[in-house]
Amino acid sequence: QVQLVESGGGLVQAGGSLRLSCAASGFKFSINTMRWYRQAPGKQRDLVASISSGGSINYLESVKGRFTISRDNSKNTVYLQMNSLKPEDTAVYYCNADIPGMPYWGKGTLVTVSS
Repeated sequence: QVQLVESGGGLVQAGGSLRLSCAASGFKFSINTMRWYRQAPGKQRDLVASISSGGSINYLESVKGRFTISRDNSKNTVYLQMNSLKPEDTAVYYCNADIPGMPYWGKGTLVTVSS
């Protein structure tokens, strides 16, 4: 059974940092691309960052230079280090894995950035 469990969200002031974690189980983590999405109230869910099995990384333009995605295959965990946070980063952050033929999502973790 595939499970993705996010943690690390919370309330932080603008300019602060948070580190999100997503613990994965039930599939071959090391061979799958992992992604972080976010969804602000009333808005669509956007892809924030992705990291492939080979370490190729992509970011949403607005988070480049501030966010860093990484993975630890020994722990089946993907991370999102978020620095210099802005109020517009406020959203529920979701972990995603596309196991061939089926996308899987965690329940999300709320990040609130106060001005």
